[in-house]
Order: sequence, then C-alpha cells, then structure tokens
Amino acid sequence: MDAHARSKTEALEEMVAEIESGSRHPAGPVGLFLSALALLWSLFQLYVASGVPFWLSETVGLNVVFNNQEVRQVHLAFAMALCALAYPLFKGSPHDRIPWYDWLLAAVGVGCCLYLLIFKNDIADRAGLPTVADMTISALGLISLGIAVLRSLGLPLLLVATVFLCYVFFGDLPWLPEVVQWKGASFGKAMWHFWMQTEGVFGVALGVSATMIFLFVLFGALLERAGAGNYFIQLALSLLGHLRGGPAKAAVVASGLSGLYSGSSIANVVTTGTFTIPLMVKTGFTREKAGAVEVASSTNGQLTPPVMGAAAFLIAEFTGEAYTDVIRHAVVPALASYIALFYIVHLEAMKLGLEGMPRPSARFTAMQKLMGFLGGFVAMGVLGVLVYYVLGAVARALPGMTPWAGAFIFLLAYLVLVRIAAARPDLEHKEPEHFDVLPRVDEVAPTGLYYVLPILVLLWCILVDRLSPALSAFWASLAMLFVVLTQDFLKALFRREHAHLGHFREGVVGMVEGMIAGARNMVPIGVATGVAGVVIGTVSLTGAHQVVGEFVEMLAGGNVMVMLLLVAVMSLILGMGLPTTANYIVVSSLMAPVIVSVGAQTGLVVPLIAVHMFVFYFGILADDTPPVGVAAFAAAAISGGDPIRTGLQGFGYDIRTALLPFLFIFNTELLLIDVTPLHAVFVFVIAVVAMLLFAAATQGYFITRSRGWESAALLLVAFTLFRPGFWLDQVEDPFVHLPGASVAKVAAALPEGDFLRMVVSGPDFDKPDRQVALTLVVPMGAPGAGAARLQAAGLVLGDNPDAPTGTVALDEPLAGTPYFAKLQGFDFYADTPVVIERVEQDAERLPKEVFYAPALVLLAFIVLRQRARRRREAAA
Repeated sequence: MDAHARSKTEALEEMVAEIESGSRHPAGPVGLFLSALALLWSLFQLYVASGVPFWLSETVGLNVVFNNQEVRQVHLAFAMALCALAYPLFKGSPHDRIPWYDWLLAAVGVGCCLYLLIFKNDIADRAGLPTVADMTISALGLISLGIAVLRSLGLPLLLVATVFLCYVFFGDLPWLPEVVQWKGASFGKAMWHFWMQTEGVFGVALGVSATMIFLFVLFGALLERAGAGNYFIQLALSLLGHLRGGPAKAAVVASGLSGLYSGSSIANVVTTGTFTIPLMVKTGFTREKAGAVEVASSTNGQLTPPVMGAAAFLIAEFTGEAYTDVIRHAVVPALASYIALFYIVHLEAMKLGLEGMPRPSARFTAMQKLMGFLGGFVAMGVLGVLVYYVLGAVARALPGMTPWAGAFIFLLAYLVLVRIAAARPDLEHKEPEHFDVLPRVDEVAPTGLYYVLPILVLLWCILVDRLSPALSAFWASLAMLFVVLTQDFLKALFRREHAHLGHFREGVVGMVEGMIAGARNMVPIGVATGVAGVVIGTVSLTGAHQVVGEFVEMLAGGNVMVMLLLVAVMSLILGMGLPTTANYIVVSSLMAPVIVSVGAQTGLVVPLIAVHMFVFYFGILADDTPPVGVAAFAAAAISGGDPIRTGLQGFGYDIRTALLPFLFIFNTELLLIDVTPLHAVFVFVIAVVAMLLFAAATQGYFITRSRGWESAALLLVAFTLFRPGFWLDQVEDPFVHLPGASVAKVAAALPEGDFLRMVVSGPDFDKPDRQVALTLVVPMGAPGAGAARLQAAGLVLGDNPDAPTGTVALDEPLAGTPYFAKLQGFDFYADTPVVIERVEQDAERLPKEVFYAPALVLLAFIVLRQRARRRREAAA
C-alpha cells in the first residue's frame, strides 16, 4: 500500500474512532485501565441480563440483584467515565495520554450517577423536596452529561438539549410569543425532575439503552470482530459483482446485511464503503454517485429489522407495541426500499453503459448463473428452516429440556459448518485495488456460514421462543462469544494443524477485544439516550409538543398533507447530526404527538406505530441531507468526491424512502396492520412493483430513457398501486355519517373488539370562543347497552338540554381514564357543551383493488412503447 492510500485509510479509521469509540488509546497502565473499564462494563451488562444475580440471591443469600433504576445509574456512570477518558475534550487534546482534567470530569460524572445509588433510600424519603446537595449533584450531573455529549457526538445534540433546558427555565418570559409561553419551573423542581427521578435523564430512553441496546451493540461488535463484516462484503461481491454496476449492487446487499446488527449509518458507510466505493469508481461510477449509493444503502440499513439502528426497542417502548410486532411492521417497507435501491443502481449502470467485474471463469450456463446468485442465500435459508423445524420439534417433544437441546443442536451445527469452513483458506482482508477478478461464490460462501448461527439464535429467541429482546440478545451474545473463542482452535484442529493453547489464547484475546469494542461503541449511545431524556423530560414538564402542534396547525391551516410535509421537514432538521437512537427520541417526542393531535382534529386517525415510523424515517434521512449529512461526508472522504453533491445525490436516491412514510399514514397495510398472511404476501408484491416503478420514474429510465409524460405516467401508476383507496374516496365517501344522538344505539350494535368512530366538538379550553373538533376511535368491549359500553371505554354521555339537535353531550372524562388526556383541550365547563357531533361508520364500497386494472393497462402501454423504442435504438 502506498503512502497516500495508507494515510487515507488511517484518516478513515480516525474518523470512525472519533464517532464510534473514541480516538484516545493511551499506552501502558492507563491504556490497560481504560480497556479494563470497558471490559468491566460489558461484563456488568451481561451479568444483569443473565439469571446469575437471582441464582446467587436464592442459593447463597447475596443481595446482588440490581433493579431497573440501579442498572440505569451504573450504565450511565460507565458511559460518562469512558467518554471522559476515551474522547478528547479539545481538538488539541492529547490522544496518547489522559489529562488531569479528564480524570476529574470522569470522577464527577461517575459520582453524580452513583450518588443516586448510594443514597437511594434517603432520596426516596424526601421525594420532591431536594436538598442543597441534591440540587448541586443534579446540576453537576447535567453539566457533565452535556460535556460528554459534546465530546462524543458534537454540537448538534448539545444545542438541542440546551434549547429545551432554556425553555424550562425561561419559557415564561414576557417577550416570548404568547403561543409558546408556559409558567416556568424553579431550579429545584427542574433539577429533581431531570436528575433525581425517572422523568428525565434516567428515564425510559436510558432504560432501553441499559437493558436492550447495549447487548445488541455488543453482539454486533463480536460479530464484526469474528470476521463477519469482511465475509458479508466478499460474499456480496462474489454473488453480485459480475452484474451491471456489480460493486454498487454488492454495496446495497452488504450494507443491508450490516444493518442487521449495526447501530450507526456512519460506521456502516465506512465499514462497507471502504471496499465498495473504490470498486464502484473503478467500474465507472462517478465519485459522487459511488459515495451516494453507499450513503443511501447505509441509511436504509438503519431502517432494517431486527435492530433498526437500535431504535426498534425504543419504538416498542414508546408505542406500547410488542418488539416482534415492530419487526413485522418494519419488514415490508425496508425490503421494498432496498429492492428499489438495487433497481436504481441497475438503472444508473444502464444509463452509464457499465459492465460488471470479471469473474474467475469466463463461461457459465444460465442455471449456473442462477445458482451462483442464489446459492449462498438458499443455503442460509435452508439452514434456517432446518433449525426452525428441528428446534420446534424439540420444543414440542421435550419442553423441559429445550434450552439444553437447543444448545446441543447449535453446537452440532457449528461443528459441521466450521469443518466445512476449515476445508478452505480463511478469507483475506483485501484492499479494493486487489479485486481485479471477483472471488468465486463457492469459495467464499462456505468459509463463514457459521456466522449465521448466532443470528439464527437471536431470531429464534425473539420470534419463536418469544423471549424478551434483552434476553434474546444475551443468548445470541453468548453464542457469539463462543464462536469468537473457539473458531481458530477448531479450524486448526480440523485442518490437522498443531492446535495448541496459542489458538485458544487468540480466541480469548478476540473475545476480550470484542467486548471492549462493544462497550466503547456504546459510549455515544449511552450518553445520547441520557441527554435525550432531557428532551423527553422537558416535553412532559412543559407540554412542549402541544406548542409545536399549535404552530404546525396554524401553518397547515387544516390541510393534512401540508401538516405532514411540515412534520417531515422538521424531522429532517431535528435529526441532522444526531445518532440514530437520539435522533428517534427527539423527533418522536416532539413531532409524533403533532401528527396524532393535529391529525385527529382533521379526521386523520392512524395507528401510533405508523406515526412513529413516519418521523423515524425522516429523522434517519437527515444522515444524507446537506448541509450536515454526516454519512455523506464519511462517504466523500472515501471516494474523494464533493460531500455536498454526494449528499444531494444520496437524497435523490432516497426519495423513494421519503415516499414510504406518507404511505404508512394513508395505507397502513404496508405495515402489515390487520392483514392475513396471504394478504401480506400480496401487499409485499404490490409494494415492490410500485416502488420499482417510482424509482424508474424518478431516475428517468425504465426499459429505455423515459420521456417526460412516461415518467409522469409511471408516477401515476406507482401512486395507484400504493394507494388505490385515494381514487375510491373520490368516487364514494368512506364513511356513512350518522347523528351524534345515535351513538348509544350504534355502540350497542357493534360486536366485541370492533371500533366506534365519532367526532367530538366543543369550545377550546384555552380559547373558549373557538370551537374545535376531534375524531376518536373507541374500542368496544363486552356486549351490552351502548351507554354502558362507552362508559366502560372511558366516555360518559351527559344530559345537557343545550346540546344542539342531533347531538349528545359528553361529560368530562375522569382523571386516569383513557380519554382524559386526549380531551383536555376541551372546556367542559363553558356555556356551550362538549358534544358528540356525529358517528362515522365504514361504508360498503367497491374493493379498492379494482383501480389496479386501469393502472396496469397504462403500465402495459408504456412497456410496449418503450420496448419498441429500444428495438429501434438498437437497430440504429
């Protein structure tokens, strides 16, 4: 490697270190202490996730069980200590030693966290009445956390948190617009709220980080340390590199596979892009387009189940959905988006007239090409099916021995696959310029199939055994630790080499290094979820989401599409420069309630998971959106292209991803909500076809270069396939409108488990002269009288003679009932009563799928025209 390439590689490694794990690596005893601290954090997280504490408590009598609150405190203490020691505070700070002030800041951060653990009983006794010591510790803790965020994540997230803190203290200033003012909070109340209880820093977000995210990040670090990243990249190249634009297609697949366990789009860009971007440039892509393909692939990796950039667990927590349901909801959009990106790469290669990279053999039959493309994935799929059914049979036959039987089957499969891998040389970590000829699929695929086993363990535990995400990640991490520990020794044994303790020593070193890397990779996520608690705490303390909602409502003027566009733009802005977890927390805390509240006032009522997916998608798209677009800057550092142009091109490729969130809102079938398995397959096929047509329209190339009207027609076809209900709504009203006075009769007639949709109207609490309306969807419980069923659901019908004809008065819901918070915007004590204005029942209509027919006819017409034009162009 020449000096230029070496310096470029070192710069990339430095970039990843600064973002992911800290660029400080001191030598000597200090370096050993830093590594030991990271290792201790990993061991602590594995310990609290296992059953060992309870076993020790029951058998030995040791009180070594940590509750959720204590785990959060220790978790943040480790994160703040490692952040102070591993991330330099200033650009000029030393990287080979730790200055005295960083030791001091580490001690202060740890002390402020452990203060809550050591004095927990005293704090509980004086709940809500902070002492001077409490306020001092809280203030120092928040300052230390802010410094940690500045070190590890830069200025954007710190600025966001600072703005929210300022709003808490100064939100009552008279010079602020009246619409955003609130009563303000005292210093003591704010400090207690943010640090001393579970409403702020030590809230839900940090709890998810401490119990779930850490173990998944550790699993990914171990998988990477074992060599799975290099394996996935070379497997993708060997499968796809010979196709048009092959390296770009390999980048899409490799980034998708990395997204299974990666929690960072930037790390994804650098990990896979170091190989794929130079190869894309080598085969004819411009530097900006090569970087943009990798950026688009890597940002989409954050949307890919089961990890989703570590945000899947937060989505489950915030929406109340089961984690397995979150995976189910996310899978169709993620797959459709990746397939469309693959197609976009193909179209770009067609437009540029590119060919693939040369393969080792010149001639292949059609069947050999097909098997070469599908072989590795088919093998993985067959392995997964076998494991699924074998373990399923064991679970039914020997329910008491399932864990041991599963461990035995895992060990047996692992030995077989390692034996297969040992029959071939280990994969080399080649530089991109050395890939003049692609590796053979049959040589690459067998060398790392055993890497799939821990992933299968993870999926088995989550999807089949229905274990918690934390426990599933714990068992998968143990399986991965076992792989890292034994793979070198077993390969040497099977190769009949001299297998000795040195191979075990290499395994132990690899295992320790993987655990250290996992802990250091968690530092930014740990402090990010901690400071994101400041955002969540501010929202709960001040009701800031209502202020934002009123602002958006004012700008939107009652138009749903304008409201969604404003939320999308705000999510993009809020997400700029933030890591995935903090990104989701910020946009979901502020923007998701806006869609729920403003949408309900305009008649738009959608499942909460669709709302959260909407803001999450746009928050993630900020990673490739200029001017901040951190993933684009990372890709440009590899390609040598312009980062702004790379970001713009990447966002152009991601337009298809920006379309999906709007479809979630109006067509929740894409999230597999209330669909049968057979219908789910149909939805997936239609979604993929529509996404491919949308990609072709935006790229201006289908079978051949498209004319303007053809691109417009393809957009029309794609829209119809995605949302046929739009055209049906123009023909027939989706609801039959009944007077509000009939609500009890309608409620009595509905079957159990059905939903009653109604529109409630009345005076605004803040502005009594203003009438507002809200759409409610109320679940119906056990059969009975209508009024009784409504009361069981939390709504009490009133008897107010002032209620307009055809309506029925509604009493104020009791505190703690489901609709107390939703109806707080109404003034129930004004002269004008709050009433149920109308009831809306689903109308009997044509099936919306009938509009597929004219769309497909239009598509066939375009296909025929473009094929004829392509034949003429080829003949000329």
